[in-house]
Amino acid sequence: MSRSLRRGAAAALVLAAIVPLAACAAGNDASTLEIKPDNAATAIGTDVKLNNIVVVTPEGTAGEYSGAAALTVNIANTGDAAEVLTSVKIGDSAAALTDESGAAVQGITLAPGQSVLLGAEGGPTASVPGSQLSVGGYAKTTFTFKNAGEVSADANVQPAEGYYEGFGPQTAAPSPSASAPVSPAASASASAGASGSPSAGATASGSASAPAAPSGSASASASAQQ
Repeated sequence: MSRSLRRGAAAALVLAAIVPLAACAAGNDASTLEIKPDNAATAIGTDVKLNNIVVVTPEGTAGEYSGAAALTVNIANTGDAAEVLTSVKIGDSAAALTDESGAAVQGITLAPGQSVLLGAEGGPTASVPGSQLSVGGYAKTTFTFKNAGEVSADANVQPAEGYYEGFGPQTAAPSPSASAPVSPAASASASAGASGSPSAGATASGSASAPAAPSGSASASASAQQ
């Protein structure tokens, strides 16, 4: 084969390799699949897929961190039967699961063909009250499903900022203290009631013997005259 023919054949092979790669890049890149390439993804069996697994700490945290954390992940059930996520762990800490209303639940059900984003506003959540994490590093996460079984993946740990704003652990509003200070109005009312009682008693007594004070004065005056 001549040199020119060999060059032509090589060019054709390179072009043939580039075309499918370009097609893949256009149809299956991170933005098309909504998967951040630096986040963990895994699957269990053929029906359950987990993408964008991230452990989220409170806003402003950095370095070594100890405290509450939440987990966000997109879980897809591609099978023909319902699946139930029964438990989640961040490290060795079991996460509490809640449904869309914020109520505690024992499991999160995925209907056939359904996908669920944990941690999104108005969606189910999985969070732990305490954990030892390295923000910017990785933490082991474990998911257990009723039918598919258990799967683990090392997830990135990020603070609730930027892309993950709103995905951090939720803090409960402080409940009113039982020993809260009494308001000035209530204090004044209580004081009035306390001082009003003797006064009322004196008035009632005075009603029964209204002339008592003047009579007493008159008696004292009469004694003085005698």
